[in-house]
Amino acid sequence: MPGLTIGDTIPDLQVETNQGKIKLHQFCADGWTILFSHPGDFTPVCTTELGKMAQYAKEFYQRGVKLLGLSCDDVQSHNEWIKDIEAYTPGAKVNYPIIADPKREIIKQLNMVDPDEKDSTGNLPSRALHIVGPDLKIKLSFLYPATTGRNMDEVLRVIESLQKASKFKVATPANWKPGDPVVITPDVTNEQAKEMFPQGFESVELPSKKKYLRLTKV
Repeated sequence: MPGLTIGDTIPDLQVETNQGKIKLHQFCADGWTILFSHPGDFTPVCTTELGKMAQYAKEFYQRGVKLLGLSCDDVQSHNEWIKDIEAYTPGAKVNYPIIADPKREIIKQLNMVDPDEKDSTGNLPSRALHIVGPDLKIKLSFLYPATTGRNMDEVLRVIESLQKASKFKVATPANWKPGDPVVITPDVTNEQAKEMFPQGFESVELPSKKKYLRLTKV
């Protein structure tokens, strides 16, 4: 299994989805993409996750983020499963495409295999989630076992963090939430910071007297 991880370019696969065939590079170009996999259709945790992703879709779209699911079943199964997903999460519409991978070949190429979860056909997909940047490179990856559902508030939080980091020379501290102060990266001098952040910044006084922890709002 290829070790596709942060910094790698996603492979330009042509995939079948419930909305037709797509090429990954074309789909992901010129924006941000959340690519997320699920162990299987008609499974309990996955049904809750796809419903939540649909519920949060507006928040992602407002930030210029596309959604692309994956499950190791065929298109017909996906279309039937969507009825259950939307029934479980009232008001949520699964408008994003879901990749079909009944032969479980795509999950290997995208590093989305759970080594411990198997059925009679072989290994199941993990709950993997790759955030792909406009340059087609993976900017962040979550890798959960099949037994643990993901938190969509955290996915939204890290999208905001990544987008701020790509736009400004900043990083987000521990437990950061949108609206909280960010830190200025160490490669920015104080002189540069004054020009880049006219709103000002605060250098935290620390025992070392090294003023490397600088807070600002963007």
